[in-house]
Amino acid sequence: MSEIDSDPRREAGWLDNREDHAPGDEPTESAGHWIANANLGLGFSVILTVAAFVLANTRLIYAPSIPVALLVLAIAQMGVHLVFFLHITTGPDNTNNVLALAFGILVVFLIVTGSMWIMAHLNTNMMPMPMDQLRQMQP
Repeated sequence: MSEIDSDPRREAGWLDNREDHAPGDEPTESAGHWIANANLGLGFSVILTVAAFVLANTRLIYAPSIPVALLVLAIAQMGVHLVFFLHITTGPDNTNNVLALAFGILVVFLIVTGSMWIMAHLNTNMMPMPMDQLRQMQP
């Protein structure tokens, strides 16, 4: 007989979450938990969005540091969306979600950097037009 089969708590009808479960098995939670979680995420998102607009239109911080502050707020906004709306956590159940997110970020990075690389090389390798041809084109 295994240890779980002889567990007296099993006969009592209550077990805690220490037993093994398959990836993707989520503990049952009430609908109120999901609504509260979504509302909390919405509140954080609204606060971060309003903070970005206020920060861009005020003189609270040194002007050259505004882009850095907006970048910090944008990263915080992405974190809020990942945790509260996409439910990406560090738990063992979310390994596939985290890998899919990492792959998506890699693909976007490759597309953006590849496009910038192509445009930079096109810019440097284009033949410049001689000045006399430019003068002829002007009315």
